[in-house]
Amino acid sequence: MTPPAADGRRRLLDVRGLSKHFPIHQGFLRRVVGAVRAVEDVSFHIDEGETLAVVGESGCGKTTTSRCVLRAVEPTKGELLFRTAAGAEVDIARLMPRELRQFRREVQMIFQDPFSSLNPRMTILDIVGEPLLNYGMKSRSEREAHVAELLRLVGLREEYMQRFPHAFSGGQRQRIGIARALALNPRLVVADEPVSALDVSVQAQVLNLMMDLRQKLGLAYLFVAHDLSVVKQFSHRVVVMYVGRIVESASTETIFTRPKHPYTEALLSAVPRPDPRAVSKRIVLDGEVGNPADPPKGCAFHPRCTYATDICRREVPPLEEVAPGQMARCHHARSLSLAGVSEIGAGGGR
Repeated sequence: MTPPAADGRRRLLDVRGLSKHFPIHQGFLRRVVGAVRAVEDVSFHIDEGETLAVVGESGCGKTTTSRCVLRAVEPTKGELLFRTAAGAEVDIARLMPRELRQFRREVQMIFQDPFSSLNPRMTILDIVGEPLLNYGMKSRSEREAHVAELLRLVGLREEYMQRFPHAFSGGQRQRIGIARALALNPRLVVADEPVSALDVSVQAQVLNLMMDLRQKLGLAYLFVAHDLSVVKQFSHRVVVMYVGRIVESASTETIFTRPKHPYTEALLSAVPRPDPRAVSKRIVLDGEVGNPADPPKGCAFHPRCTYATDICRREVPPLEEVAPGQMARCHHARSLSLAGVSEIGAGGGR
């Protein structure tokens, strides 16, 4: 069984050694000649009522990780231990179809694009009420009452039920997507960059809504993002990924003020400062993200790292604890003094 969280909250999800490899086929016979190691030996946990942010550049494996948690893609190996509302611990990676259907009542997803994630031919009543229908609520009047309640919960008027998605703005559509995700009373919500397609002013409104819902409903979030200024205000802990592996993990405050991996430092340097007079010290990384089908020898980040030495080019660094509660995958993590972001905005509703 998974141990309880250190602060007394119960452990909800415990991911251990998760890997996802996509085979590379070649030739007329479609022989397997290699694999894209999209996720490699990833481990993390989420407690009840907690938000864990997974961050990194495009192609780092964060979305694939979230889809493995949902079993939208089949993991290659690893354990995905989830504690159900009944108190039982199940391995998501090994659930049979009937068990998987029950599991999906408790884990739902908010999609990145509110424009393409809603069926344009369905009314809002049918979109939000579809999960209820699929899980046994046959009475239309009951569904209407429940959908009306969900719309009010996300800040929309119940008379919107008979409208179609084209009648709404991007922020309103994402609220509809959130209402649909909440229809079955989930305990964990996977949010895949839920505000990246929205205007900045609307982003703040949607994030505030998600934080309010977390408090009201006791939700936990797996929050996939690339914008660290959003992560700073929304998450409790942060996992940083690079070429399919975790390179650093810690509390949000620790990540933003005392990073231990050069890649984290580079990501933090791109976070906008609230002071217009502040001099920008952005670290521009040369080259592209490593190829997960043929990652660099040694540390995958070394071709772009200004601190790299010979050992970085030869040996893969282990992910180890370099400070209490802080893990880093870097040969020099204990000796480097890296710049963080001083304005953490302590709390920010978290």
